[in-house]
Amino acid sequence: MSKKSSSKKATTIILGFGSLVVLWVAAAFVGALHQANWQVGELARQYMLATGMMKPLHTLVDFYTHIKGIEYLICVAFFVAFPIFFKYVNKEKQPVALTK
Repeated sequence: MSKKSSSKKATTIILGFGSLVVLWVAAAFVGALHQANWQVGELARQYMLATGMMKPLHTLVDFYTHIKGIEYLICVAFFVAFPIFFKYVNKEKQPVALTK
């Protein structure tokens, strides 16, 4: 068996396996959307609840704590981004040398 022939067989096998995986993922996604009444947002919410990325908020204190945490993250991002932006805006312009 030549090297080119075995390489072609390996490529065909990998592409075939990849195609089966894509079909399986597509079927799972369509089934999940059907279960979530064809609402992508509801599917994302169910996924995040199931994986623990999002917790249900039962009380006002839970909600306030969640919002306060997000507020602190926004403040930290601003405190990092503002000095960088300030340096960018106030950098000295270098003169351009003209040649004839």
